[in-house]
Amino acid sequence: MQQNKQTKRVTTHTLQEMKNAGQKIAMLTAYDYSMATVVDSGGIDVILVGDSASMVMAGNETTLPITLDNMIYHANSVVKATKRALVVVDLPFGSYQGNSKEALNSAIRMMKESGAHAVKLEGGKEIAESVERIVTAGIPVMGHLGLTPQSIYKFGTYTVRAKEQAEAEKLKQDIKILETIGCFAVVLEKIPASLAAEVTQSVHIPTIGIGAGNNCDGQVLVVNDMIGLTKGFTPRFLRQYLNLFDEINNAVASYVKDVKTGNFPNDKEQY
Repeated sequence: MQQNKQTKRVTTHTLQEMKNAGQKIAMLTAYDYSMATVVDSGGIDVILVGDSASMVMAGNETTLPITLDNMIYHANSVVKATKRALVVVDLPFGSYQGNSKEALNSAIRMMKESGAHAVKLEGGKEIAESVERIVTAGIPVMGHLGLTPQSIYKFGTYTVRAKEQAEAEKLKQDIKILETIGCFAVVLEKIPASLAAEVTQSVHIPTIGIGAGNNCDGQVLVVNDMIGLTKGFTPRFLRQYLNLFDEINNAVASYVKDVKTGNFPNDKEQY
């Protein structure tokens, strides 16, 4: 019985119960089997297979180039590794904007081919038709407001969003729309902490913050940033728990030295 309790799957219902009980939700990204195994066993509630894979896995400057096929591949790898976490996957740029039928087809492909538990879409009123169509088909949708990286060329900058009243009011309206049409949670990225606190109180569904202060119902970070695999990325909202870049770099240098000097392998490391 104890083992079953430990591996009980987190669901969208679980997240709602956590918000209702005032329990914080912990969410991290993962993009491959090995990392997802570690993150899941660490007790994370939600794993986001983010389109940030475009940067951290593929070396692109933005999230825009990654394809639906790419995202399905990453998601499938992560799902195989998870026993507890709810796995949410970003639908990539171009797979849902402006065409609700294509959005539904993209979401269906993602769920069928990757085994993921939910999808995430960026935007508010402008993507409402797509979200509604996906939710109506029985697919859970997480929203994403504030800084929406798929719209980076429209914004022209990764700076904090919704500091001006007009944009703040739109965000307040958008989160209400997303709640009404059935989103089970919404990510709030890089918005003033006071605004995030206000909208979190205004909706029944959980909010997950990244650079949105401590009053959201949960927090998310890119795992590569959090463990220090990413070099030189130090936004204010990031807390780096490890410095794996330097540790792995030093380990590689030691390995190279041992190979070059004939120190590796030694007598005990051969047959």
